[in-house]
Amino acid sequence: MAPLSPTAQRAPLLAAGFTTAFGAHAVAGTLGTTTTGTAASLLTLGAMLAIYDGAEVILKPLFGTLADRIGARTVLIAGLAVFAVASLSFAVADETAWLWAARLGQGIGAAAFSPAASALVARLAPASGQGRAFGTYGSYKSVGYTLGPLIGGAIVTFGGLQALFAVMAALAAAVAVWAAVAVPRLAVLPRTRQTLLDTVRRFSESSFVTPTLALAAATAALSAGVGFLPVLGTDFGLSPVVTGAVVSVLALTTAVVQPLAGRAADSGRISLTSGLFTGVVVTAAGVAAAALPGLVGLLGGAVVIGVGCGLITPLAFTMLARSTPEERLGQTMGAAEIGRECGDAAGPLVVAAIAAASTVPFGFLGLAAVVAASGVGVRRGRGRVGGVG
Repeated sequence: MAPLSPTAQRAPLLAAGFTTAFGAHAVAGTLGTTTTGTAASLLTLGAMLAIYDGAEVILKPLFGTLADRIGARTVLIAGLAVFAVASLSFAVADETAWLWAARLGQGIGAAAFSPAASALVARLAPASGQGRAFGTYGSYKSVGYTLGPLIGGAIVTFGGLQALFAVMAALAAAVAVWAAVAVPRLAVLPRTRQTLLDTVRRFSESSFVTPTLALAAATAALSAGVGFLPVLGTDFGLSPVVTGAVVSVLALTTAVVQPLAGRAADSGRISLTSGLFTGVVVTAAGVAAAALPGLVGLLGGAVVIGVGCGLITPLAFTMLARSTPEERLGQTMGAAEIGRECGDAAGPLVVAAIAAASTVPFGFLGLAAVVAASGVGVRRGRGRVGGVG
């Protein structure tokens, strides 16, 4: 059989990115419909959502390092298999205990195959095409974020929560088989011994801190937009259909911009460091614009946030890939994901904390100030990042 083209080899990685995004948002967007609105019910919902993210935060660096040791392809397939089995466990056993176990298992599986997929994207793409490769990968994840609540809601409406977990099990299993067939076995590269001090020093360099800080800022704005733009819309008197459409515009804008930004970086039309700084500034402007009253501010803010996040994501991962030795790609991608997860949690918390003391628009302005402040750190890192554009 003739060898697969590089595009065909990377295709299952795009599907894996879609799977983790779809799985996270499909469940997060539908679990809330099962709560009673009581304090105990809301606390249970929060814990149910947090157990998935908690597993990712803790385990992504560990699985990233494991990918360097035994091969990213192995960790990718194993993570997808764990995700599939965990999803299937609740699909066949409709009990609350199994739902908790399934969410924990899904988080463990996603923590394994997410950094492994990023490492494989970096290794399978030529250095001159890494921007486009990461842009396409991020675009598929954005589509997963967009379709997760929509498709998940439809599945739960007509088939119940068990049906949703059955669909996720089938999706993850199919992608695992596809990856086993299409993703090539890459040699595990020899690694020089690294002390704890060496690791701390490497993760303190601007080539790691700058893109990770930008990723945290982008994810903070994105998660706050998804969670609180509908709240703003409701305060402005807009219908749920309109506010839902605004959130979809945000996610779709991110999906469209990422491949374009990646191609621009590959062609030299934009440098990685300047592009990251520009992306953070644009993202901060979008968050601030969302606080303007009415549909114009809401929609304009969503589009501008989407452009900023779409610019940051592929450039940040390309910088990480170019500045990391191939034998340490898994470790680096896993560690950088912590920045994204922290931003994912911090963004909504900042808006909520300020809104609780004032109003939601002031919450968005406060987050805009935080994102802009991160831009100062990104700008300071521009002069210290060498050899990566």
